[in-house]
Amino acid sequence: MKKIYLLFIALASTFAANAQLSFGHIQNQVPRDQRAINVFDVRKDTTAYKGISVDIGGAFALQFQAINSFNHQGDFTGTPNAGYRLNNLTNDFNLPNANMTIGAQLADGVRVNLDLYLASRHHHETWVQGGYLQIDKLDFIKKGLLEDVMKYTTIKIGQMENNYGDAHFRRSNNAYTITNPFIGNNIMDAFTTEMGAEIYYNRSGFVSMIGVTNSKLNQNVQEIIPGPTTAITPDQNTTVSPTILAKLGWDKQVDTDLRIRLTGSYYHTANSSGNLYSSDRAGSRFYSVMTHAGTIGYPASNILDSESNKDTGRFNPGFGNWATSYMINPFVKYKGFEFFGTLEFASGGDYKGTDDTRNVNQYVGDLVYRFGSHENLYVGAKYNLVDGKLRNSDAEAVQVNRFEAAAGWFMTKNILAKLSYVQQNYKNYQQFGNVGGVSMPNDFYGGKFEGLMFEATISF
Repeated sequence: MKKIYLLFIALASTFAANAQLSFGHIQNQVPRDQRAINVFDVRKDTTAYKGISVDIGGAFALQFQAINSFNHQGDFTGTPNAGYRLNNLTNDFNLPNANMTIGAQLADGVRVNLDLYLASRHHHETWVQGGYLQIDKLDFIKKGLLEDVMKYTTIKIGQMENNYGDAHFRRSNNAYTITNPFIGNNIMDAFTTEMGAEIYYNRSGFVSMIGVTNSKLNQNVQEIIPGPTTAITPDQNTTVSPTILAKLGWDKQVDTDLRIRLTGSYYHTANSSGNLYSSDRAGSRFYSVMTHAGTIGYPASNILDSESNKDTGRFNPGFGNWATSYMINPFVKYKGFEFFGTLEFASGGDYKGTDDTRNVNQYVGDLVYRFGSHENLYVGAKYNLVDGKLRNSDAEAVQVNRFEAAAGWFMTKNILAKLSYVQQNYKNYQQFGNVGGVSMPNDFYGGKFEGLMFEATISF
């Protein structure tokens, strides 16, 4: 936190030394409050440029969890005993989460954004999620340059939340949960921050984006050194290839009551050191669910706590080297009713030339009804199903499904309280799995967790 305090001091000193510096005059920025709900794209506004301006914001979230986990495992003789091997979860508060955003308007149509995690499930210390430059005008090069094109075009460059699909605009990002009407994210949670660039062209309801990243969550210049058998010919599995992102769609406010949006998105990497479905470093919202109690026979290293085992409740298809994913997102809002859907078709493998392609599909639908003054109250329900093989050698695909019902109250546009009931089920998981080369009972065999969660969030 010392670095954050020093940053505030530096900003205040700059403000005192530069009369042109102001606060809050940031162009083309999505609000970080209730107004951000159902904003899926970059936006253009009419905020006037008034010199260098600074923006500072934050988000805080706190949950009370009352969830129990069960499975059909028993002792090593296979005797069923529901819940015998899973942690006994207490009803209590989770670690509070905190985010911070620092932005600056550097020139007319040019701004920079820095996103920080002050506290998260996976990291208790402050660290950077990412930062990017957003360009909406080219006047800094030459006044009026490509003015007719840039009226509809936005360029983003940096380490940032990559725009694959529309579902990530409706998810919780650590403490920033105000746009998520529920508490959990999708079971197969597509979210990553990688170094790259995205170009948007949105006009008259037409939505489009093309992007490229370097496929790395953690930036470095190292690659795996091929062994003696690949010294002459480079090993295609040790080379990191760019990731290609694309989105195409249509979004129209048909009349005062009806809005319709439909987008299709594409993600592809030929060789990657990262994974689209495991790159959320903040962690899952369902703490310690489906983790075993460390009974006799389990290695101590496999007794996982809520920090080291941050992705409890999620499904990772485990595409270790190459992957292609398609996401289709329909959205309809009629008066207070909202429907948002996700159809996701992912395929990939672990090692080129030896591992055949596996397919994993995800289907999500949520229905929300907003009512009250300025739609400050809502109720909703969400169903999520993931189906696919963990290995090509498996006889059948596993399934994970979740039902979540929620209610929320915006006390102000910056303060939201949610109450949620969740039930998640695991099907077709084998009774025993390989843990460190030893056959061990599988926590997900006949697995299930359910219960209540309360979350309060503040965002500004």
